[in-house]
This record gives sequence, C-alpha cells and structure tokens, in this order.
Amino acid sequence: MTRVAIVAKPNREELKQLLPELIAWLRQHGYEPVLDCEGGSYTAAAPAVDRAELPLQAPQLVIVLGGDGTLLAAARIFATADTPILSVNLGFLGFLTEVRLGDLYATLENWCAGCHTLDERAMLHAALWRQGVELASFDALNEVVVSKGDIARMGDFAVELDGKSVASFRADGVIVSTPTGSTAYTLAANGPILTPDVDAMVVTPICPHLLTLRPIVVRGDASLTVRVEGVPDVALLTIDGQQKVELRRGDEMRCCRSSHTVKLVRLGDSGFFDALRSKLSWGEQ
Repeated sequence: MTRVAIVAKPNREELKQLLPELIAWLRQHGYEPVLDCEGGSYTAAAPAVDRAELPLQAPQLVIVLGGDGTLLAAARIFATADTPILSVNLGFLGFLTEVRLGDLYATLENWCAGCHTLDERAMLHAALWRQGVELASFDALNEVVVSKGDIARMGDFAVELDGKSVASFRADGVIVSTPTGSTAYTLAANGPILTPDVDAMVVTPICPHLLTLRPIVVRGDASLTVRVEGVPDVALLTIDGQQKVELRRGDEMRCCRSSHTVKLVRLGDSGFFDALRSKLSWGEQ
C-alpha cells in the first residue's frame, strides 16, 4: 500500500479533529498514513515515528499541516529522499504553505488525479570549519546566518567569494539565502526579492556599520565563505532559524548550492506573485 507521511505543527487544537478525518480520507483512497510524533500526540488512528525516521517509511507524498516553519523542518528532512511535499497553511504568514485548510481535500483529489506540478526549490549546503577541520554540515531551504550573540555589540566578519575577498566589516551578522529565502529574513534586512527559479544566492549584511555596504546577488554555483573575525561574546551559525551552533573566532561557514532540492506540490502557475501580493502587500499603494 502506498504510504503518505503527515508532519504536524505542535499545539494546534484544530488538528484533534482534522487528523482523524484526514487519515480516514487517505485510507478510503488507498493510502496508508504515517504520522510524526507531533501528529501522534493528537490521535492514535495511525502509527507515529520520529520525524527524522519518516523518510525510512518511503512515502510517496508528505503532507505538512502547519506554517512555514513546519515546512522548513520537513523540507530539510525529506530533501535527501526526493519526496514531494504538499503544504497546508495553519500558521500566520503562510508564504510557502500556500494551500488553505478549506482546500485540503480538493487539492488531494487533484494530486491523486495527477493534476499538479512540482515546484523545485534550490537549497544551500553550509559547512562549519574550525582550524582547517570540517566540524558539521547542514542543508537549508531559506538561509544560513552567521551572527553575534545576545550582547548588543557588533561583531567583525569577512566574506569571500570563490576564494577572493569581498569585504570585511562590522555588523550584527551576515545572511546567505536562497531565492526562496529572499522573502524571509533577508527581506527583513533590506535584501532583494528573487523569484524562486533564479539561479543565485543573496549575501546580506545585518545592520552593518557602513552606509555603503549593501546586499549582493551572486551566482548560484558560487562558493561563499563567511569568517568570524571578532565577536564581543559569542557568535552563532543558524540554519533556517531552527538549528544553531555556537561559533568561535576564526570559524568559517563555507556555503554552496546543495546537491539536494525540495519539491513542493503546486496546483497553479502564479503562486509566487499571488503570495507577494496577498501576504506581503507587494505593489500596493
């Protein structure tokens, strides 16, 4: 029987009713659902496993019930499995999770009938290097960030592109984002908006102590290095705003395009600009 994985946002009361209904619908249509542990806390109608183990169930589809944060977590887990993701918005902004809850079953009917497209999104691969040794690596759908810690004092950072110096500066940090992430933290830091199909990365300083230092768009196959040259207390490497690692002076974050992509199930062709207008009021006077 074909499996469908369900990833659920914690602490959403509507899921107590929604999940049993969705599980019953999937079984009526010949699919066997498997939940993450968050979903399993709402119902015992289907087996539940840790999120990290869901790809081992070999699902043909992932249904994300939550907001953009839930989707980002699921995207990193399933990127290596190449499993398409259908995201249903239960959050606040819902820029990436474009399916409304009221459209869930109509959307699933269309997916069953093959009336959908796959929106393939590039990811970043970030490796943490310390004294010439790679300590850890991560993939991100939105962005990776090198920043100073809690103390309200700037750090010193250096950026290199393909081994050549770009700039050294004082700032709160540096964001390296995908086109998908250009509408997230990068946008809040005055970075440019990129359409998801652009083959590029965006480098955005966070509150730099230079009026002339602006965000820059580089090739998608470029190799970027962000080095911590000095911090007042502690520096952090953050992945999609959900994973963090403490950094030391001299640490380097080396970033390039990931070999993995995220495949989002879409039913229309103009979702990106619809989201810009409806979620971010883009183009309004």
